[in-house]
Amino acid sequence: MSFEEFQNRARLYVIGALENGESQEFEETRAELGQKAEDFITECYRLHEAFALSLRPAKSSDALKERLMKMVRERKQDGAR
Repeated sequence: MSFEEFQNRARLYVIGALENGESQEFEETRAELGQKAEDFITECYRLHEAFALSLRPAKSSDALKERLMKMVRERKQDGAR
């Protein structure tokens, strides 16, 4: 795998989106590339965390809260049976 392909997969790796077959090849290439790979993965994690922290939580609506509570009540009823 080229370093450019490794970089693309590293972005997916950081968010947990690699499939099983891809993970093994990714880990092998990661070991081959050594520190260069580790540095890139570290940077991907930094960017991922910065992005996550920059998001504002969506305001929940009353309808959304009611739907959630309905689901909880239904699960409790199903579990009591």
